[in-house]
Amino acid sequence: MLIRKAGPHKRLSLEQIRTVFPEIEEDPDQIADLRRLLAEMRIKVVANGAHPIREPEEDIEPTEEVVAKTTLELPGEVASDPVRMYLREIGRVPLLNSDDESRLAAAMHQGEVAQQALQRTTSPKTQQRRKTEIAAAEVARTRLAEANLRLVVSVAKRYIGRGMSFLDLIQEGNIGLLRAVERYDYSKGFKFSTYATWWIRQAITRAIADQARTIRIPVHMVETINRLIRVSRRLTQELGREPTSEEIALEMDILPVEDRRAILEAQAEGETLEPGLDRRLKRAALKVRRILKVAQEPMSLETPIGTEENSSLGDFIEDESVPGPVDQASRQLLKEQMQDVLDGLSAREREVLELRFGLRDGQTRTLEEVGQAFGVTRERIRQIEAKALRKLRHPIRSRKLKDYLG
Repeated sequence: MLIRKAGPHKRLSLEQIRTVFPEIEEDPDQIADLRRLLAEMRIKVVANGAHPIREPEEDIEPTEEVVAKTTLELPGEVASDPVRMYLREIGRVPLLNSDDESRLAAAMHQGEVAQQALQRTTSPKTQQRRKTEIAAAEVARTRLAEANLRLVVSVAKRYIGRGMSFLDLIQEGNIGLLRAVERYDYSKGFKFSTYATWWIRQAITRAIADQARTIRIPVHMVETINRLIRVSRRLTQELGREPTSEEIALEMDILPVEDRRAILEAQAEGETLEPGLDRRLKRAALKVRRILKVAQEPMSLETPIGTEENSSLGDFIEDESVPGPVDQASRQLLKEQMQDVLDGLSAREREVLELRFGLRDGQTRTLEEVGQAFGVTRERIRQIEAKALRKLRHPIRSRKLKDYLG
């Protein structure tokens, strides 16, 4: 099905690949196999259906020269004493060439075969030989992993500033390296560093998605956010201003190839977009804005503000549950005016109104409840209330409260 999508021009977009293999970015083995298969069939992977995709810098496999110089090229902000000590330690391990990798991988494979055969062997001499092969496989596995620790550092450097410390990135990358060692199949002809880079990247990106943020974001969304940020930065440099959501959407794999081409042609000729095309562009722009919203980092209310750091962000956030100063002053004045107006009533009339309308504690009461409090009938309370309200409606008294009425 995927091959048919390539068509006569033998081109596949990233969106077409993700449609058929939605989980492809989760499995480096599947990525490697698919790339090899497409390359053999001379099918190009393209972005936006136009140009062959240029992989971002973080996706390019580190060369042996880059890996060898890793210990000398760390940014100052991450070159702490523990990092330097670790790099000095792994720098003592010599790198491997292709023949060394194949030899170690073959020894590991032989160890797996020996492990399975050991269960069926009864001869002491044969058992000893199998155990020797298993021990040699463990040594080969350790040697292959230790020789590629600098590869982990080289990859981890590209993820500095993503919310995790450099040592944590290295630790997660080492976990990915160990997975690559366990699953490496030298018979497929892949160079180990090429294969391991995918596992290291996957381990680091998954760790960033799981641990770097207060609110977890799925791995595929993290990669989408990173791609959007790269596109946004590139457009900012090209345009000399912040790009709009529509401009970003046109540069990402959001719109179909035909729609993108039609929109760019219409914009180049200064024509108005067709209603259907305009709606699809607006939907794509809305998706970009949603991605940007997801990308926002939560901030702590305790974040220091100012050069002296004697105040925090929470000091400047309005508490909507608390009335503002103007409302509080207005309520206080109203309360004082109410007390002044109620002073013109008899003690019983005042108390009846306070209970009926909750002027004391904010809780209103029925005629029955007020009557029980006074030991009279509800009808008598109704009469007292009516008389008190008539007094309050007198122009002299009502004038004081007019300014506070809606």
